[in-house]
Amino acid sequence: MTDTRAAVADPAFDDSGLDTWTDDDHFEVTRERIAEYAAATNDPIEAHRNGDVAPPVFAIVPVFESMMMPTVDVLPVELVPRVVHGEQDFYFHRPIRPGDKLVSRGKMIGYEGLDNGTRAAILIECRTEGGELVNEQYVTCFVRGFNAGKKIGELSPSHKFDEALRERDPLARVAQHIDHDQTFRYSPASGDPMPIHLDEEVARDAGLPGIIAHGLCTMAFTSWAVLTEVAGSDVGRLRRFAVRFSKMVLPGDDLETSIWKRDSGTAAAGVTTYQFETTRAGGAEKAITDGLAEIAD
Repeated sequence: MTDTRAAVADPAFDDSGLDTWTDDDHFEVTRERIAEYAAATNDPIEAHRNGDVAPPVFAIVPVFESMMMPTVDVLPVELVPRVVHGEQDFYFHRPIRPGDKLVSRGKMIGYEGLDNGTRAAILIECRTEGGELVNEQYVTCFVRGFNAGKKIGELSPSHKFDEALRERDPLARVAQHIDHDQTFRYSPASGDPMPIHLDEEVARDAGLPGIIAHGLCTMAFTSWAVLTEVAGSDVGRLRRFAVRFSKMVLPGDDLETSIWKRDSGTAAAGVTTYQFETTRAGGAEKAITDGLAEIAD
């Protein structure tokens, strides 16, 4: 007997959502919100702790909705639970300050199917209400276990670690510690409510060892390590800051961020390129890889 049941189609990306900007999202920056974020990331820089100027990774806070929506516009809803944050790349035109009224928008610019999943790139623009460009961000997300079967559009710019740097010692090593309550402080400060960072049972049901730290919180730790060691703690000198999230970080972890100076790079004149990585578990695992910072001299 012939089976007349309709075949169930595999989930497919909606390419009509590519290169389509989301609606504008508005955010007013306060001194209190900057200071809360700095405290939630153990940032030692006084200007950040006082709320005078925002730490670099605070830039994700005003654009959080603009980061999330392009994924929903392109991915089928059943694949959204498989999405993880793979890479983050900030291009800074100026720091964020208290009183800024910011407008952001985002769009998915391309994706590439791979054997173990699909990586997709989202571009975000953040401007003032007056139109001044404050920063641009490339977010690479990864859809675990689903191969979209093709490559289309553009992916995020490269920031691969220069392996030749390992032939010499790092310029600096910075020891850091993730507090046991870190995720509970970071979640409200960042506006990220994901339960795998807050609920032990939900995290274990997702196959995790327990609550894990937010990747962007770990990135914030690396940012103040770099700023304090090679930028005179001056966020205004930071032009680009990029990482790849490699391994999960757990509350209570000790981290170490190692920083190297590159002798050459693609940065503009008057800008020095540094590369870095962050390890956990006594250096046995790399939590952050392919770290890149471009700093004005």
